[in-house]
Amino acid sequence: MTKIAKHILPVSSNLLGLSFILLSFIKLSDFSAKTIIDEILGVVVVLFLASSIFSYASMRSLRQSDFFEKVADVIFFAGLISLTLISMMIVFEIV
Repeated sequence: MTKIAKHILPVSSNLLGLSFILLSFIKLSDFSAKTIIDEILGVVVVLFLASSIFSYASMRSLRQSDFFEKVADVIFFAGLISLTLISMMIVFEIV
């Protein structure tokens, strides 16, 4: 593996903060599909948190470093796709 865990950790923690900001924005706005977006953003928060944890575990572990890094990579990518879809839903007021 190319040791991308050291890159995933700061980016996923930054996107975790962005997800919280989006969640606050949605709570204060008047979207018609507020609950759907809230629930999906809750999943995104969990995905980025899990990605951060697995990325950190990859850097700390000696035996299972590659496994933790692969898991962090997959979870990070899923969170990134989900965050992109939510952003598109907000911008185009889909749903």
